[in-house]
Amino acid sequence: MRNPLEYSLDLFSGKWNSRILSVLANADNLRYGEIKSRIDNITDAVLAASLKVPISSQMIVRQSYDEIPPKIEYSLSEKGRSIIHIFEMISKWGEKYYVDDDSNSDLNSYLAIN
Repeated sequence: MRNPLEYSLDLFSGKWNSRILSVLANADNLRYGEIKSRIDNITDAVLAASLKVPISSQMIVRQSYDEIPPKIEYSLSEKGRSIIHIFEMISKWGEKYYVDDDSNSDLNSYLAIN
């Protein structure tokens, strides 16, 4: 059985999950293409797959509008917004201990939280 820490880390660990959540933390509502344009080197297939878990875990709200062409927006839920301060603390910790090894980008731009 997983403990609460493992549950939490599963939700926002991985290469793309924290980036997606961070992008949405800096906007009210974003369409799929807007999310994709704010994350370097993510493919459509990876973004679509990466959105499934945070949506099903109610971290991200997917809002469909009955329009033509179809309009879908994504935003953080209350549950999703509750982790913003955690990301900020992790970012501050990373600023203190981060070592640039030329294969990493700046941690602040990675998290997109200032």
